[in-house]
Amino acid sequence: MTSSGSPRKSDSPRKPSLATLRSHIDRIDRELVALMNDRAGVAREIGHVKQTSGQQTYDPSREETVLERVAAANAGPLSDDSLKAIFRELISGSRAIEQHLRVAHLGPAWTYSHLAAVHRFGSSVDFVPVASISAAFEEVNAGHSHYGVVPLENSTDGRIADTLDNLSRLPVKICAEVPLRIHHTLLATCDRSAIREVYSRPQALSQCRNWLARHLPSARLVEVTSTSAAAEMAAKRSDAAAIASRQAGVHYGLDVLAEEIEDVAGNTTRFAVIGHTDAGRTGKDKTSLMFEIEHRPGGLADALAIPKRQKLNLTWIESFPLPGEDRGYIFFVELEGHRADLRVRRAIASLEKRCKRVVCLGSYAAAAPVG
Repeated sequence: MTSSGSPRKSDSPRKPSLATLRSHIDRIDRELVALMNDRAGVAREIGHVKQTSGQQTYDPSREETVLERVAAANAGPLSDDSLKAIFRELISGSRAIEQHLRVAHLGPAWTYSHLAAVHRFGSSVDFVPVASISAAFEEVNAGHSHYGVVPLENSTDGRIADTLDNLSRLPVKICAEVPLRIHHTLLATCDRSAIREVYSRPQALSQCRNWLARHLPSARLVEVTSTSAAAEMAAKRSDAAAIASRQAGVHYGLDVLAEEIEDVAGNTTRFAVIGHTDAGRTGKDKTSLMFEIEHRPGGLADALAIPKRQKLNLTWIESFPLPGEDRGYIFFVELEGHRADLRVRRAIASLEKRCKRVVCLGSYAAAAPVG
């Protein structure tokens, strides 16, 4: 009681000091390091079991399942994407204890193909930048790289013809997909008013054409081999800019003048991870097929009716002309389900009876967009 007879108010709880909070963080960090190394030790034992039984060290379907479980268990405040990125690097580092994977991608570093490869494999792999999509396929086909990451389709520009051409010619498998959100950034060392030229890949320039017409109508658009090459060139000029990823700008010391300048919101490029084996079943899978039909009325309709009869949803279809043949085409389709599923097996068997050629390009886990 106070001298006036009124009850004394209780003191409000004291907030912990900065030193106390930092000590708490340090303790948690030590526990995290111990737990991560425990996990890596178990992963190494799994790797030994796989090697003994002749299985691949890299299991994209399992890794996708792990990341989805991490997101499902997340109660915040970290975002699902942040936690997935942390675990992706943890998985990548654990995998590297047993085997350093070589992954070919359209180079140089910090292109969107490279970013897709990082999202899929983490940083603890040997990235192999190559000059063309065909070179990435050849790296994998010849066994020089374990995997390759190649663009398959873009939500704005459609199919990637070079990828379809190589899928039709070489015996590689699609074992994973990486839908990457493409955010184009205007990068330079000068102010926007000083820009006389803008460098980038033809596709990036096309995807930003309206923005460029509004904001840089007098600038000359210069096509180069990659978005990273564009950033490197712009870094050497005081009157030029590049359209590239923000990461490329950081690497080459460029300032960000404008972000997300793509004309179509939601611009996404879907990349395929190619290798020599496809992925195991997860229950949330896709299967890619390639088939060639007789050139006759109703041939394509008959082929496409087969997935419908098996109640399989088609998620992608493309036609591609056969080189050297008059009006000859091959077709690429993607459907929901794994090649091991009964309905998918039945669909493939029926296609084989009606088509001149059917090739299963691979089954893989359906992946959510990243980036």
